[in-house]
Amino acid sequence: MRIAPDGTAYDLSGPEGAPCVVLIHGLGLNRVCWQWMAPALDDRYRVLSYDLFGHGQSADPPEAPSLAMFSRQLQTLMNHCGLHSASVAGFSLGGMIARRFALDTPQRTRALVILHSPHKRDEMAQSAILARVEQARCHGPAATVEAALERWFTEAFRQSNPARIDEVRGWILANRKDVYHRIYRVLAEGIDEIVAPEPPISCPTLVITGDEDFGNGPEMTRAIAAEIEGAEALVLPGLRHMALAEDPAVVNTPVRRFLDALQPEQSQ
Repeated sequence: MRIAPDGTAYDLSGPEGAPCVVLIHGLGLNRVCWQWMAPALDDRYRVLSYDLFGHGQSADPPEAPSLAMFSRQLQTLMNHCGLHSASVAGFSLGGMIARRFALDTPQRTRALVILHSPHKRDEMAQSAILARVEQARCHGPAATVEAALERWFTEAFRQSNPARIDEVRGWILANRKDVYHRIYRVLAEGIDEIVAPEPPISCPTLVITGDEDFGNGPEMTRAIAAEIEGAEALVLPGLRHMALAEDPAVVNTPVRRFLDALQPEQSQ
C-alpha cells in the first residue's frame, strides 16, 4: 500500500511500462474488493487500484463529494504514478466515476469497463435510494448494510459463504457515519451528470451486470451501452450486484477478453 500526497491510498502491480488498468470500487467498499480481479490482469497489465476519498485508508473528501471531485482524484493519482492514460474499470459508484473521468479527460481514457452501475432511475427506485441515504445520514452504514447484502448476493451464496459476507459487511461498517451518507448521495443524485452526455463518450466500452441485480439491472446496462457508440452490454445469469465476489471467473473472463482485444499500440 502507498499513499499519494493528497492522501489517496493505492496499490500498483503488474509489469512496469505495460498498458494500465485502473480499478475503481463502489460505495462503502475499498480497493481490497479487487482481490477478485487484479490477479486475473496483472500478468499483462499495470493495475492501479485505490481507495476513494472517504473510504478505506484514503483521506476524507477535500470538498463536497461529487463525481467531478472523484474524477479529479483519479487524474491526480495517475499524474502522481506517471500514468498518461488507462483503461478504467469501475464498479457501481466506481462505474459512474469512470464515466465522469472519460467525459472530463477523453484523451486519457483508453477504454471503459462499467460493472453493475446505474443509469437513470424511475421515480420509485429514486425515492428508495434517497430513503436509504437518509437512513445512512441518521444512523450510519449499519442502518442499510443488511438489506444491501441481500441485494448484492444470491441467497444460496450468502448461506454457503458466511466468511465472504462478513468480510464485505466489515468493509461497509468501517465507514464513518458523517462521511458515508454524503458519498451515498453522489450515488443517488450524481447520475444526471453522466446520462446522455454531449459530446458522448466514444472509447471502447464493456458494460456488465447480473440479471438479478435489481438496482443496476439489465435495462440500465443496455441504456448505458446505447449511449456509447460500439459499446457491448453483457448480462450474467443468476448473479446479483457483487457478481465479482460471488463468481470471479464469470466476470474476469469477458473483462480480460475485452482488454486483450484492444489495439496493442493503445498503451500508456
